[in-house]
Amino acid sequence: IDPRIGGVMIMGDRGTGKTTTIRALADLLPAIPIVEGDPYNSSPSDPDLQSTEVRERLDSGETISTSETQVPMVDLPLGATEDRLCGTIDIEKALSEGVRAFEPGLLAKANRGLLYVDEVNLLDDHLVDVLLDSAASGWNTVEREGISVRHPARFVLIGSGNPEEGELRPQLLDRFGMSVEVCTVREAELRVKVVDQRTAFDNDPEGFSSIKQSSQDELQNKVIEAQNKLKDVNIDEDLRLRISAVCGELDVDGLRGDIVTNRASRALAAFEGRTEVLEEDIARVISCSLRHRLRKDPLEQVDSGDRVVKAFCKVFERSEESSLKDFELAFS
Repeated sequence: IDPRIGGVMIMGDRGTGKTTTIRALADLLPAIPIVEGDPYNSSPSDPDLQSTEVRERLDSGETISTSETQVPMVDLPLGATEDRLCGTIDIEKALSEGVRAFEPGLLAKANRGLLYVDEVNLLDDHLVDVLLDSAASGWNTVEREGISVRHPARFVLIGSGNPEEGELRPQLLDRFGMSVEVCTVREAELRVKVVDQRTAFDNDPEGFSSIKQSSQDELQNKVIEAQNKLKDVNIDEDLRLRISAVCGELDVDGLRGDIVTNRASRALAAFEGRTEVLEEDIARVISCSLRHRLRKDPLEQVDSGDRVVKAFCKVFERSEESSLKDFELAFS
């Protein structure tokens, strides 16, 4: 609904459907207009989302052809090289035509879309550095063999992983707008339901998809309506002050926590068809927005999510029981 929130990191047990859920996101998003033939998914109307080549063509008065395409969903493999991620020189074209040509990488394909990193906590440091640079600036700059190329690379970064396999670097952790934890379902009825649905899909993928298509379309329309309504959603100044008070109470570094919590609560209100943010909206998103930004104390036994709940209840003068119900509602 609001890509500026900055994506999400999903950590949890193996086999809990993290990857399946993330790859289904692209089908919920509306098609985007692009310039035909442009490798960077350039926007026909927004200069900030246009490559240098498209801008030059428009400045010269050339008429460009456009089309619509599904929001790109790009997987970043753990074993990818830096050249594959950023782009490299097209050696074949250089040898056959005698010209220096740039071959776009995964960041170019992910522009205006979703960039998914599975097992993000195992990603090599040199790739993390590239992601940090692009996520911060919204542009990818490549210097190779005397060629300098700069193209837009604005993407929603989504990562998943198992916390048992290691921690993320704090710099990368802070670039994720929100963080959620997925636990294995323990109730027998729910586990059977998941198994039955998986079996039904394996036996007849097309039939299963057609049965779910109406609910999928309904959800997609709801997302599109929320995108259109987002600009009209307001958040009261008192609520904004309390959000910042919670961040101060938790000693959160920087201001990203304040910004993300405001944006996420507005997006939630838009999704539910309202133009005013309620206190309950903030209660449902603040833990996801702040838990991964807290300084970790090795002697602290309380989960970071619980620390956010306690600080929220203190500032908003609520009981922990009512706040926990709102948090549970956010994931129901």
